[in-house]
Amino acid sequence: MDSRVQRIVAGLNPQQLEAVTHSGAPLLVVAGAGSGKTRVLTSRIGYLIASGRAAPGQILAITFTNKAAREMRERLESALGGSAIRTMWVSTFHSACVRILRSEHDALGMRSTFTIYDAQDAQRLMKLVCREENIDIRAHPPKSLSRRVSDLKNDLVTPEQAADDAADQDSQVLAHAYAAYQIRLRQANAMDFDDLIMSTVDVLRSHPDVADHYRRRFRHILVDEYQDTNRAQYELVRALTGTAEDDNHGELTVVGDADQSIYAFRGATIRNIEDFEKDFPEARTILLEQNYRSTQSILSAANGIIANNSGRRPKRLWTDRGDGEKIVGYVADSEADESAFVVSEIDRLRDDAGISYGDVAVFYRTNAQSRAVEDMFVRSGIPYRVIGGTRFYERREIKDALAYLHAIVNRDDTVSIRRILNMPKRGLGAKSEEAVAMHAARWDVSFGAALCDVGDPHPERGPVSGIGKKASATMAGFVSMLESGREMAEAGAAPDAILDFAMEESGYLDMLRSSDDPQDESRLENLAELHSVAVDFHKANPDATLADWLDQVSLVSDADQLADGDEGEVTLMTVHTAKGLEFPVVFVTGLEDGTFPHMRSLIDPAELAEERRLAYVAVTRARQRLYITRAAARASWGAPQEFPPSRFIEEIPDSLIDWRRSESSADAMRRSGGRTGTWGSGGRRRSESFGGGYGDELDDGPVVGSGKGFVPGKLGVDAAKQKRRGKQAGAARGANRSGAANASAGVGESVSDAAAGSPGLGAADGAGPNAGPSVPDTYGLAVGDSVVHKSFGRGKIVAFEGTGRNTTARVTFSSGQTKRLALRFAPLEKI
Repeated sequence: MDSRVQRIVAGLNPQQLEAVTHSGAPLLVVAGAGSGKTRVLTSRIGYLIASGRAAPGQILAITFTNKAAREMRERLESALGGSAIRTMWVSTFHSACVRILRSEHDALGMRSTFTIYDAQDAQRLMKLVCREENIDIRAHPPKSLSRRVSDLKNDLVTPEQAADDAADQDSQVLAHAYAAYQIRLRQANAMDFDDLIMSTVDVLRSHPDVADHYRRRFRHILVDEYQDTNRAQYELVRALTGTAEDDNHGELTVVGDADQSIYAFRGATIRNIEDFEKDFPEARTILLEQNYRSTQSILSAANGIIANNSGRRPKRLWTDRGDGEKIVGYVADSEADESAFVVSEIDRLRDDAGISYGDVAVFYRTNAQSRAVEDMFVRSGIPYRVIGGTRFYERREIKDALAYLHAIVNRDDTVSIRRILNMPKRGLGAKSEEAVAMHAARWDVSFGAALCDVGDPHPERGPVSGIGKKASATMAGFVSMLESGREMAEAGAAPDAILDFAMEESGYLDMLRSSDDPQDESRLENLAELHSVAVDFHKANPDATLADWLDQVSLVSDADQLADGDEGEVTLMTVHTAKGLEFPVVFVTGLEDGTFPHMRSLIDPAELAEERRLAYVAVTRARQRLYITRAAARASWGAPQEFPPSRFIEEIPDSLIDWRRSESSADAMRRSGGRTGTWGSGGRRRSESFGGGYGDELDDGPVVGSGKGFVPGKLGVDAAKQKRRGKQAGAARGANRSGAANASAGVGESVSDAAAGSPGLGAADGAGPNAGPSVPDTYGLAVGDSVVHKSFGRGKIVAFEGTGRNTTARVTFSSGQTKRLALRFAPLEKI
């Protein structure tokens, strides 16, 4: 065996070795969390090259983040050398599609300089579409239309197909907006993210010669995180691979884990991995169950949770690293109490276990939950960073700067040009801009082309009418500035030099320098950081163009914000963002039914199964220590709401958990008063109080909690005041848990009752205008009722929140929006 091959396969376990050396039939590697899937992928690529089965240029490896692609390239470079991987494609789906489309732009029918619109740009364009097409944005918000158009593209539905399938007015409006949006994208020589994959599939299907070229090129296609692919990505893989009937078809390897499929809200379908063996009957499947990341206690907890999902491929993670520390559990009185415990434990771990801040991550189900954690971190002085909040490239000044560069590269980029036309202020009013837009619409050209007609009229189109001399001169100067930047780009100027030119010549830097707004100083610093990014890119890619840099910037994801190495900061993020990452210490917070699992999943078995997979992902991010916490009451729309413990806690074997505090103050008071229907040790049920959806009753375990809220002394919180506040809040919340609290959590009765619109979730007996303060006042409405709202149209009630006169209904409307409406004021009529 070749020495390089020996080095590549050394240390692989039998299942990994089988996956690395497999030949022929399509291969599915079911890789459990932490089972070394990245090593298997890189080792397989290295083995293919070292053994002579493939040349580097015949490899296409697809990952889901730029960070993962970069790590894979670095591993391969270390194993094979830099020259060996130079012609290899290791990239994300979108990056690979950009390379194909720029090369095949003639087949695409666009210029190779097309702009890539991010979500903000897409919504901005949709807003223009709504205004120009007289679409009512109250009934059809641009953000909602953009999301629904994205869903259609992920399913490869064209505007024409959407129009043919439109069965009601709402879907007709959507189809009309979709068609108009695509027309304006073409006029702007632009594509949105979803177009990149959909258009590549279309080119490969409609141009057999192009498809044959790439099938000859890529003899081996490897796809990571296959469980997170949507239909468009699935069809792209099929189109690039070909079938056994094709003269040229590649070998396909996909790696993934159905238990980690958590992106249905982005259009991902678990069906792609579950049905792989049906799609490829000759496929070989290899299961990786040995975990190299976590302790057995953590893995056993994950196995306990995911085992409750039905219809999954049996798989149990195991490790030879030993049991490790027990999972630590904590029941807090409130989200502030929960955050205080997290802060105190981080301090204790630093003092007693040598854990650094950078070793710790705090997870939550939704971004809104980060506020309480951040507040406590600020008060305690713990350094932290939030991943997935406002991204660097979404900041206003960064978007403005990039808009100038996009306008330089693509003179037809409508969204970018209209963004910066009067930024900084140039004395151009809305009337002048609208005159240019009307000229563009009249002659069916882009806004950029119409803008050029202001100072240099086209022979056929003539000048733009309705613009004064001063505005005309200003617009002509703006066009001239962009043209000068374009000349620099065509001459091969570095991206940082063109950025400097645009910011200086436009007056943007002068605007910030002369401002008295203290925020503008930080905006200058952010632009300086952007300049540094451009410089670094040029150093690493001396032959790359401005367009190449803009492509890289456009394809940055949330996960790419995580720098390598220990930065000495605790990481805060949603569980969705944490996918693919790992940390020595993980806190999973907010484990309450209605928070995690999310409220909307409690009456939908498919969504609940995905929430359970999300919990599985959260738990398996931890390497050494895992904490699970919940708050007995959590603020919701300004009022405390009491939530039952998450069913995921109950699914973890109790022997694995060390409960630092097993019940809240409210639970302790109810227990001491002899009330039934409270929660026992660790949040498990003492008796039937919340109805179905939790399985069999559990025996009461020993109560190890003190019944006192957690008060870290270093925060300067007065313990007596905290205790009084906890008791007062507990008394206010404790009157009737089976009414308002359970209605807000969506589990007042059994899940099946909720789906049927049980009065336990909605119209409780006696509800009405004079209902008591501790029961929902639903005005005769129930969960599942179809209603109509004069502004939002038709919808369905999915849950109630609050009590008495403060009861609100969560209504999902046909537009896709979900609204919280106060029943005292909302004009809802039952249909």
